[in-house]
This record gives sequence, structure tokens and C-alpha cells, in this order.
Amino acid sequence: MMRFSTLLRHPADWMKKGGPESDIVMTSRIRLARNLRKYPFPGWSKKEHRIEILDGIRPAIESLDEMDGAFSKDLTSLSSIQKQVLVERHLISREHAAKSHGCAAIMDRRQNISIMVNEEDHLRMQSIQGGLNLQEAYRMLDGMDSRLDKQLDYAFDANLGYLTACPTNLGTGMRASAMVHLPALVLSDQINPVIQAVNKIGLAVRGLYGEGTEALANLFQVSNQNTLGEREEEIIARLQKVIEQIIEHERNARFKLIEDRQEMLRDQIGRAYAVLRHAHIITSKESLNLLSMLRLGADLQCFPAGTRSTIDVLLTEIQPAHLQITAGKKLDPEQRDSMRAEILRARLKTLPEPSILSLEEPRDGEEDATTPTS
Repeated sequence: MMRFSTLLRHPADWMKKGGPESDIVMTSRIRLARNLRKYPFPGWSKKEHRIEILDGIRPAIESLDEMDGAFSKDLTSLSSIQKQVLVERHLISREHAAKSHGCAAIMDRRQNISIMVNEEDHLRMQSIQGGLNLQEAYRMLDGMDSRLDKQLDYAFDANLGYLTACPTNLGTGMRASAMVHLPALVLSDQINPVIQAVNKIGLAVRGLYGEGTEALANLFQVSNQNTLGEREEEIIARLQKVIEQIIEHERNARFKLIEDRQEMLRDQIGRAYAVLRHAHIITSKESLNLLSMLRLGADLQCFPAGTRSTIDVLLTEIQPAHLQITAGKKLDPEQRDSMRAEILRARLKTLPEPSILSLEEPRDGEEDATTPTS
């Protein structure tokens, strides 16, 4: 089994490799909620029930080929900071991190697949892929789910589908989502009409860490809200179509900014570069928003190929729990702000100044596969 220190040393595959349309779509995620028949849902279960459920589920998960050498830990064996690191990497939810006895986190070595045991449901499985890759994320998870279904007695109703703790997950039990980077829509004040249009067609738009969180770094999660009455393929196809329309809106907004407000765009990218390269104290919120501008600059070819993947890793590594794990001790906010600035200066010290001549048109899709700036 993989140790926490090993997991920490290696960024998730999606951070390093990207994928289709990864200039705008950072990740695609599929999550499946499943429960065992004859057991109360975790929110109503006693400690001994949760432990019994975990003891039954865990061997089946660890026997999967995808989980060879996986990270598998009871939440009681992890410190609060270690659990927060998993939240910052989008491997477990904030709600799961607050749980203890009978709860576990299991993930593959590449951090593409993670499984929460006894979160809101007995089993919550997710697959994360870089870029707009919903079909591949679903394919990976669907195969695992089918094999687990042969070993575990899922709670399933012929009319309602998979039974879940929250009624909105009834049916397929599936949430499909994409994390999209929309700085141009934000800068041009077009983001609210886009969000309202997406909400009107039954999709949800949330912040960086899901429901109730802020859209830091101009990152938004777009996901389906209903899972009953539609097949998985239909849900994915509908979300895919909407994400493609959002991509088109963001690209159009980028072209419009280049045509009409190029000086403002250069100023935003240049200021972000200057502060991140030279600041000695910087908050998490400020650094995330400035890194968003740097990422936009990379997409507009102001920086060398490979810069985007460096930024994607930094978006996670400068989070509070990651900083404290790196420091090997608990840090107060002022200490974290100093350490964050130090890491940013070190990681970006070889990044050249933004090139004005390259600010002509957005770079579509995947980056050139070169070594990231470090």
C-alpha cells in the first residue's frame, strides 16, 4: 500500500498531463453514489454499523486491479492536516474529512480514482481526468462499479434505481462535472449571465471545492443536478454539450479582450507576474486569483509551453494544508502567507517576463508536452 508521504510527493496525473480543451477545462469528474442493502445510511448508522460496512467494502475495493498499490487509510489514522490535504487535492470532500470511525479514503497511485467509504453514502467513487474527458472518466468508473456490484449487495430498486441518502442522487447515483477556468468571462463581466443560463437548464455551478464554496482562481464546477429518469450516457452527453458552449463563450471573450482591451489584459497578466515573482507575503485568495491571470497568460502564449502545468500544480501546493505538511508543523496564517510567497518565488524564478509579441490569439486545447517551468 502507498504511504501518505508518497502520495504527497506526486501530483495527480491530471495536473501534469492535461487533456482535451485543458486551456479552459481543467478536469472532468464522474462520481457514483452506492449503498449496501440492509444497512442504514451513514448519517443514521451507529459506529459499529459503519465499521462493519467498512470491513465488508474495503477488501472488495482493494482487490480491484486499479487499486494495486493504492493508498488506503481509515480516517482515524490521518491527522486533520493530512485529511485537509486530501480535500485540497479534491480526493475527498470537506464533509468526509470531518468524519472518523468506520470511514476511510482509498485512491489509486495516480490519484485519478478515489473512493470515500461512509461519507453521505456507504460508497462514493470518483474518477478525475484532465481536460474535457467525461466519457473516459465514466468508462474507468463504470468498469469498477460493475465488478464491485458482483461482490457487494447494492441497495437498488427496479423503479427508483440506486437508493441514496440524498433524494437528488436517486436513480443513476451519478454526478458528472467539469472544472472550468473562465477568467475572460469574469474580466468582461459576462460570467453571471452564463451562470444563470446554465442554472436555467437544470445544471449547477459551484465554486472551487463544490457546494457553498467561492469561485477562487476563476474556477467553476459545472455539474448535473438530477440523476433520476435519465441514463448515464444522456446525462454526460447533455453536460458535454453545455461545457462545449461554455468553452466557446470563454474563447470568444478572450478574443474580444485581445481586440478591445489588450492593454488591460497585458496589465492584468503583468501585475500577476510581478507580484507572484517578488511578493514576500501573500494570502491564499490573492495568490490563487493571480495564478489564474498567469494561467490565462500561458494560454495566450505570453509564456513558454509547459507553464500551464506548473501553474496547475501550484494551485494545489500553495493551499494551507499542503504548506503545513511541507513545513512539518502547524503554521499560523502569517507564517503560511510568508511560506506561500517563498514557494511561489522559487517555483517561478526562471519564468521569463510575459511576451507582448505573443499576445495575439489563445492557445487551444492541450499544451505542447514540454517540461514545465520550475
